Amino acid sequence: AKFTSKMAAPRVVTVLDEMGRGAKASFGRFLQDFQESGMAIYMEAIAKLSKEERTTLSVDFQHVSYFSEPLAIAIQNEFYRLDPFLRQAVKEIVAQRHPDYATNDKDQERDFYVSFTNLPSRLKIRELNTHKIGRLVSIHGTVVRTSAVHPELLSGVFQCQDCRTIVPDVMQQFKFTEPTRCTNPSCESKNAFKLVLESSQFVDFQKVRVQESSEEIPSGSMPRSIEVVLRHEQVERAKAGDKMLFTGTLIVIPDISQLAHGRAQLQTRGPQRAREGYSQDGITGLKALGVRDLTYRMAFLACDVQPLSARAGQVNIRDEDATIDTVITEFTAAEREKIVRMKHDEQLYQKLTASVAPAIFGHEEVKRGLLLMLFGGVHKTTADHIGLRGDINVCIVGDPSTAKSQFLKYVAEIVPRAVYTSGKASSAAGLTAAVVKDEDSGEFFIEAGALMLADNGICCIDEFDKMDTHDQVAIHEAMEQQTITITKAGIQATLNARTSVLAAANPIGGRYDKSKPLKGNIAMTAPIMSRFDLFFVILDECHEVSDYNIARHITNIHRLRDDAVAPEYTTAEIQRYIKFARTLRPELTPDAARELVTQYKRLRQGDAGAVKSSYRVTVRQLESMIRLSEALARLHCEDDILPSYVKEAARLIRASILRVETDDLQLDQSQPAPLISAGAPAAAGTPGPSQDEAPIVSYEKYRNISLRLIHRLRQHEETADDGDEIGLRKRDLINWYIREIERETTSEAEALHEAKIVYLVISRLVSVDGVLLELDPAARAEGEEAEQMETDGDATMDKMIIVHPNYVPDEAPTRL
Repeated sequence: AKFTSKMAAPRVVTVLDEMGRGAKASFGRFLQDFQESGMAIYMEAIAKLSKEERTTLSVDFQHVSYFSEPLAIAIQNEFYRLDPFLRQAVKEIVAQRHPDYATNDKDQERDFYVSFTNLPSRLKIRELNTHKIGRLVSIHGTVVRTSAVHPELLSGVFQCQDCRTIVPDVMQQFKFTEPTRCTNPSCESKNAFKLVLESSQFVDFQKVRVQESSEEIPSGSMPRSIEVVLRHEQVERAKAGDKMLFTGTLIVIPDISQLAHGRAQLQTRGPQRAREGYSQDGITGLKALGVRDLTYRMAFLACDVQPLSARAGQVNIRDEDATIDTVITEFTAAEREKIVRMKHDEQLYQKLTASVAPAIFGHEEVKRGLLLMLFGGVHKTTADHIGLRGDINVCIVGDPSTAKSQFLKYVAEIVPRAVYTSGKASSAAGLTAAVVKDEDSGEFFIEAGALMLADNGICCIDEFDKMDTHDQVAIHEAMEQQTITITKAGIQATLNARTSVLAAANPIGGRYDKSKPLKGNIAMTAPIMSRFDLFFVILDECHEVSDYNIARHITNIHRLRDDAVAPEYTTAEIQRYIKFARTLRPELTPDAARELVTQYKRLRQGDAGAVKSSYRVTVRQLESMIRLSEALARLHCEDDILPSYVKEAARLIRASILRVETDDLQLDQSQPAPLISAGAPAAAGTPGPSQDEAPIVSYEKYRNISLRLIHRLRQHEETADDGDEIGLRKRDLINWYIREIERETTSEAEALHEAKIVYLVISRLVSVDGVLLELDPAARAEGEEAEQMETDGDATMDKMIIVHPNYVPDEAPTRL
């Protein structure tokens, strides 16, 4: 038969979800009846929603399991299916108990949401598969990038353009979905619809990409990542670099990027007849099924977001928002008592130093530097809104097999928000930030690099010397201003990189050359070197006692494991103490400020005077002293910076700056030293060391002799009358020094040897260092001088020695 009239649209039969209705009733009873310590905690939480104007109710999943095990199993297995019913249960209770809050300002029903916490188990990103779709699970990982917050259409109301019929409650399936046809039987239009904005339901929407942690990646595998969808009050709770715990369900969403870019189009080969079955509505027929691309991908829909450190038992020692009150409330009574005992321990500095990296033997100075880096200085902002960094940057330079990488690994473990990377395998964009194009929207967004991921943490960079020069230049701004400025692809942004940099570098050629300064041993530019607060040089030197102790320590570590080391404080105790101490903001006292000025002047004068430092001392070293002094004050839980803290900070900086100059010096003998009287006439004929032998003295001895001679000359200048000579003759100066050390010499030969060394030290101070000036006696005629110098070997001993007017010694002399 031939039908001339259009068939009526089939009537859609509504099917009720009995499981969902049962879960809704059971969940409503749970919210009303569950009590803890005699209090209906969830009814109070619902009342607090209206006071705080929130719409998300947080539920502990262990409470649900305790109240009704079947309800907990049903929620865990069918969460995506039951979520609307659970939300409806909360909505009905709010409407009963708080009817004023059940509607919004537009007299529309307010939607409420449920988030679950404290699930019994957590999954790795690598363990997500299709069997987990729709189930309630928790995953953890590191957030590597975040998108902007956009409005998402959850439920749309459409109007037919042909007959003006309203089609309500069109649920959106993670993409813009229009009604299939008009509900008006006389119209049944399929493509002429308009979205009614004022009646549709929108919600805040954000996408974040989460990557599995580095310690969970199997060897030889690439890190897995997944997109996490955040809605309503969960947005903006995760930043790039955060280690977060997400609770929700795995979902399958359309791959819009492939559809938009045409990559999901039918792939054809051969003659045109292969396109049979292809129409405007899609692909039909079994012949074409084998050539279709999959246009769906998995994502994670999160209902709850929490920091991972709070769930893993770690202590975030670098929480910049923490205050003394909030920190104290986090600790138990026993933990607070332990912190008080540590605070009043007179040997706290030494014990904390020994407890840092206990598996590494020795290196006390390096451990002190790392300890102060963990405490950090105080961040400040000037009246001009210029930020002054409080983070301390440390660089460890040393020979191979001196535990440099072990120090970096220890710091990366003790700080929750720490990033460990290698300089050779890192690019400039990988260290700072990269601009990436979003496949879905086609917009550009910023993907965080290592320094951004370590914001409010520590970035450990191994093999720092292997980095290319242009990659090192990229972190100039991040190390000093602690910001990263991006101007690419129409994006101009300034991003935070408030991190300490702990770098490890190998010397040029593999071994440290003690005859060269620090800048001659490492491949770093001067601007990079000045941005490090502390340099530590570790040398692998042969010494019988230290080699024995190191070998015994390493064998005990392999044999006894953790029992081989017994630190005074555990890692958890150190973390809690540091977190408490970092809430303090110590301030400079007038005495400490004067001591800072004095120590800085000494550093500058030492840089320009007799001792050439390993690199140029700049104002950054003054700021380094301030930061180290603040860290020491925090370590002792002091509100004021004491002068003793400034002296210790200056000692650490001086040791790092002048460490490379402490090797032995070979004194120049271009002019033979004459026989010098040691204070007794008989000593003049006593044979001394061979004139052909170039004496070698330690740096400490050379420096001490120099300071004592300069101090003697300055004393003479201050006490001399107007008619006296302004300086001392070289002979008198040497004889004065021999008399000073007379009790320390055991023979005349030793005295003569010391006199010869003093003579050569004076010559070096005149000709090489330029600290002393040599003047001819005024009584000599200018023409006689050359002749006398050739015939009289002692003529040079009569020259006048004075201190250069622009030089001031940086230390008082000490006894040898």
